[in-house]
Amino acid sequence: MKKLLILLLFVSQNLVSQSTDELFEKGNNQYKLEQYTEAIVSYQKIMESGFISSELFYNLGNCYYKLNKVAPAIYNYEKALLIDPLNKDAQNNLVFAKRLTIDNIEELPKSVFQKLDVTLIKKLSYNQWAIVSVVFSFLGALLFLLFYFSYTPSKKRLFFVTSILSFLLLIISSVFTMKEYSNANNTIDAIIFIEETDIKNAPTLNGEKVFTLHEGTKVRVLDSVDNWKKIRISDGKVGWIIADEMKVLDIFQ
Repeated sequence: MKKLLILLLFVSQNLVSQSTDELFEKGNNQYKLEQYTEAIVSYQKIMESGFISSELFYNLGNCYYKLNKVAPAIYNYEKALLIDPLNKDAQNNLVFAKRLTIDNIEELPKSVFQKLDVTLIKKLSYNQWAIVSVVFSFLGALLFLLFYFSYTPSKKRLFFVTSILSFLLLIISSVFTMKEYSNANNTIDAIIFIEETDIKNAPTLNGEKVFTLHEGTKVRVLDSVDNWKKIRISDGKVGWIIADEMKVLDIFQ
């Protein structure tokens, strides 16, 4: 009975994988034929089956971009980069999509540590940093064994120094992994999905307008009260927006 259940599980997984591949190929063919709406439906069916990938969100972003739907295009390019920050195609197309947005927000100057975070740490997701950590752990262990079993002084020095270097890189990459994991779980970003919205100074319709945002703009969510979200934009301005007027960047939605 147990063997039968394992066999059924294996077969069902293969069928799901095959169905996903077929849908992905169908969506790609529809995109090539400029059937962008139909391609979106195919890609969304893949998501509904529980499969997500950077390539899937990238393709969805391309479909929305071709349909001149700025907010969904940016939203999906951003999700593609959440999974794989090294996706160059998503990076490039996100730049093009952002050129279609109305808001021109000047970012606050970054500190040295913030620049390091952007130029180095955020180049990889926490999953990718975890893989780097595992690689350095195996490399460090291997080099230490080579040091231990070496007989010549020159080889011992070489393996000792490189093993210590590997363990130091292991510690650094582990710290980066934990930092990115913490950021992924505690940072909430969103994309404005309404054509134009007034940002209030309080979570009420009677609140005073502090500034206006347009579709496609990325915001950081700070707090929530009922159906309102407190947000901050890249120039440091803070205000309240109705939750339904934006969409949180979540790869599982």
